[in-house]
Amino acid sequence: MKKRYSLRFYLAGAVAARAGDEMSGPALMLAGFAVAGSTIDASSLLAGVTISAAVGGPLLGALLDRAGRPGRLLAGALVLYAAGLGMILVGLGRFPFGVIILIAVLTGLLGPALSGGWTAQLPRVVLGGRLPRANALDAMTFSVASLAGPALAGGVAETLGAPTAVVVSVVLIALALPAAWMLPARPGQARGAQTTPVISDLAAGMRVIVGRPSLARATLTSVVSCVAQGMLTACIPLLGERALGGAGRGALLLSCAAVSALMANAVLARFPRSAAPDTIIWASALVQAAALALTMSGQPVVLIVAVLLAGIGEGPQLAALFAVRHREAPEHLRGQIFTTGASLKITGFALGAAIAGPVVSWSLSGVLALAASVAGVAALAFFVIPSATIDSSEHRARNRCHR
Repeated sequence: MKKRYSLRFYLAGAVAARAGDEMSGPALMLAGFAVAGSTIDASSLLAGVTISAAVGGPLLGALLDRAGRPGRLLAGALVLYAAGLGMILVGLGRFPFGVIILIAVLTGLLGPALSGGWTAQLPRVVLGGRLPRANALDAMTFSVASLAGPALAGGVAETLGAPTAVVVSVVLIALALPAAWMLPARPGQARGAQTTPVISDLAAGMRVIVGRPSLARATLTSVVSCVAQGMLTACIPLLGERALGGAGRGALLLSCAAVSALMANAVLARFPRSAAPDTIIWASALVQAAALALTMSGQPVVLIVAVLLAGIGEGPQLAALFAVRHREAPEHLRGQIFTTGASLKITGFALGAAIAGPVVSWSLSGVLALAASVAGVAALAFFVIPSATIDSSEHRARNRCHR
């Protein structure tokens, strides 16, 4: 009898891939700065590798949904993502910088494979009764990655050089390949030939995201929350400089948030049914709003407490978002809904950072107040979309999807 795919194997692959992804951004920035000597070029590399995820996510998800062995396609995406990072590193200082940015943009198209594309496979790894706990553990891998990735990037760049940091991120992503390749196949009855065009699947996925109130609420709240998180991230260097005595120490604040998010999700994994995921989503946005308001104090101890509180809001919100997606997404559109959601969140984060970046040096407290307001709006946005009774035809559609 064939051995069942292990949840531990899945989580190990997720941690490796996501840590490599979290490491790649700072490593590319450091490598770009080391070679070009320009902060603009360095930040342009990071922007190029992230902004294209908004386009790549939905298409990648649609292809995953059509694949009989989505793990094989996922493994291919990881190979191409790692190869793209390697090409950027090799080309720095050798190719025109415009070519390097183009490679970064093309590489970023595959970024959602490491987040939503991976998580979408979880229901085929665990049985339904174990899914809530497995979902919380999966969300913890993001916290582990966000904690370990930047720290590894800085440590390796400091000791062995920035180019080596990029190489290590590529190695981490490569370590995830076996776990991706061996992911379970779709059930035999779900692997029939696809006759509809990909564009039809893309439209169907967007209709599900917009048309199911619970999913639309969760998506909207999480994306607006990411705008606030992007604004906070843009403030981190100046917060470190003014409150902790050095801009570089601002990275410690992100580590604090990652640790508290990890701990909060560990509690959630221990008690996976302690609260409804829909409630956690809007309540976590309020927690983040309170945390951002506290950051305006400027006091070091209060600032650390604030970022710890922000992590307590961010971690469970991510786990709850995954739970809603797993509950609401039809099987034949699951990959697309997860990768599209990841793309929207990345875009929201980038938008928040873009808004805050030019303003933060002029008014740090003003940006933090705006970020707190945006997080509060995220909680209110949950209730903007009215709860609707699902009609019998949609019930029948769901039943067909889950057979």
